Amino acid sequence: MSGSEYTPADYRHRDRVAIKRALISVSDKTGLIELATALSSGGVSIVSTGSTASAIRAAGIGVTEVVEVTGFAEALDGRVKTLHPKIHGGLLADMRLVNHEEQLRELEIEPFELVVVNLYPFVSTVASGAKGDAVVDQIDIGGPAMVRAAAKNYANIAIVVDPSRYSEIISSLQEGGTLLAQRRELAALAFTHTSRYDTAVASWFADEVESNALPNQSKETVLKNPGFSQGIKIEAELLNVLRYGENSHQAAAIYRNKGSLAVSGIAQAKLHNGKEMSYNNYVDADAAVRTAFDFDEPAVAIIKHANPCGIAVAPIGAEDPIAAAHSAAFLCDSVSAFGGVVAANRTVTMGMALNLLDIFTEVLIAPGYELEALRLLIDRKKNLRILELPKNYSREAQEVKQISGGFLIQEPDTFMNFSTTDWKLVSGAKPDEKVMADLVFAWRAVRAVKSNGILLAKDGASIGIGMGQVNRVDSCKLAVSRGDLRVQGSVAASDAFFPFADGLQVLIDAGVKAVVQPGESVRDEEVIAAAKEAKLTMFFTGERHFYH
Repeated sequence: MSGSEYTPADYRHRDRVAIKRALISVSDKTGLIELATALSSGGVSIVSTGSTASAIRAAGIGVTEVVEVTGFAEALDGRVKTLHPKIHGGLLADMRLVNHEEQLRELEIEPFELVVVNLYPFVSTVASGAKGDAVVDQIDIGGPAMVRAAAKNYANIAIVVDPSRYSEIISSLQEGGTLLAQRRELAALAFTHTSRYDTAVASWFADEVESNALPNQSKETVLKNPGFSQGIKIEAELLNVLRYGENSHQAAAIYRNKGSLAVSGIAQAKLHNGKEMSYNNYVDADAAVRTAFDFDEPAVAIIKHANPCGIAVAPIGAEDPIAAAHSAAFLCDSVSAFGGVVAANRTVTMGMALNLLDIFTEVLIAPGYELEALRLLIDRKKNLRILELPKNYSREAQEVKQISGGFLIQEPDTFMNFSTTDWKLVSGAKPDEKVMADLVFAWRAVRAVKSNGILLAKDGASIGIGMGQVNRVDSCKLAVSRGDLRVQGSVAASDAFFPFADGLQVLIDAGVKAVVQPGESVRDEEVIAAAKEAKLTMFFTGERHFYH
C-alpha cells in the first residue's frame, strides 16, 4: 500500500523511541568520540562509514562499517557507499506500521533509531578559493539523502546534523530514548540544513556561469549593471508564528534573516513589555525606526498604517532632547497619533516616558531605555509593546520586495551622501539658516511619506503631511488642512516634481514661504514662474524620494 492508503488506525503510537541502532557519518568530527562512547556504553549498535568508522574504531569503540551491512564495497572513489536498500530501508521504514515491520524482517534489514550526519565541507571549500572539480567533489549526495530520509521518518528516527545537539541525544539515551516532539524539532533543523546546503551549491553554480547575460537581458542591461548578482540567496529562519496577518483571516509568520543578507533590525529587537507583536506592528515599527534613524540629531517618528503622522528632531538647546522631539512630533497630528507606533533614535528618557503616559500608543521602539523610564512604562502601560533595538542595528544593503513570480531588488533610499551643495535655487531669495535648516529637515523627512508625498515643516518638526494620494494637488491640500493655522511661514518638501503649478499654488495660498522639490518636470518653467510671482523661495534637488 502507498502511504495515502493507510488509515489512522493502522499507525501504532510511538512517543519515546529507544535507541538500539545508530548510523553515523560525519565530516565535522567535533564531539564524535564522546557521542560514540555514550552510545556504545548504552548498548547501541553503531554503523558508520569511511573516516568516521576509522575514528570511532581508533578510540576503541566497536563499530560496523556500511560495507559489512550492504555487502557492496564503496565504489567510484567513495561516490557510492550508502545509497543501498540495506541502509535506506532501515531509514525509511515506518515502524508504527505492522506491514513495514514485517517487510524489514523478510528483507533482513534492521531499522535505525538514530542518524548522525553532517555533510561534506562544500561551503568552506568554496571559501578557501578552490575551483572546478575540487569544489564539485565536495557536493555531498549520500549525506543529504540519508538526512532527508531520516527527517521524513522522524516518527521513528532522531536525525542530528549539528554536533551541539549531541549532549541532548546523550541525555535522551539515559532517559530511555528520544521523544516525538524532540524528533520533530530535529527533523525541521535537518531539512533547514540540507536546504542551506543546496542553496550554497546552486549559488556556486550560478556564479560559475561564464556570461553575465541572461536570455531576457539586452547587452545594454548587462553593461549598466552596477553589481547586482545573477542570483540571490534569501536565507531565513522562522522566528515566530503570528496571530494573523494584515487581517484576521490571513495567516502570518515572521522570519529572521540569516546568511549574506542578515543584519540586526526589528526582527532581532527585544520585547520588554506588552503582547506579542502583530504583522501590522512589525510593518509600522520598521517604518518608524527607518524614519527616526534617517536623522543624525535626536529624532522621533510616529507612524500609523506605514505613514508618518509626526516627525521631529530635538530643538537646539533642549534640556531633554528626545522628550522634546517626541512632543514636537506628537503635535503634528495628535488625532492620527492615537494608536500609533513611536520610534526614537536615542535612549528613551524619563521625560519621554512621562509624555507617553496619557497617549495611547501601540508600540514604542528605541535603542535603549533609562531604567526608571522603562520601569514606569511597564508599570503604567501594561499593553504597550516596548521594543529595544539590538546594539548593532543597521539597514540592509539591498531591499527585497516580492512580486508575483519573483522579487525586486534595490539599494535603500538613504542620505549617506546627503549635501545641499547640489541644490539649485530657482526662485526667491536665499533663505536664512533657520529656514534652510527646516528645508533640510523637510527633505529628509519626506522620504518616509508614501507617494505622492508633501510634508510641511517648521522649527525642525513636521506640522502637516499629505500622503498616498493619486495626484499631488490632493496631497498638498491634505498637508495644508492638517497643518491648519501653523502653515503660515512654514516650509514644504515634495517627494517628486510638481507636474503643474496648481499643487504649488495650494501651498503658496496657504502661506508656505519656501519649498524644496526635485524639479525636472517638462513644465518646470511654469512652476518656477508661479513661485517667482509669489516671491517664494524654491530649490530643486535634482533627485526624488518616491516611496511606494
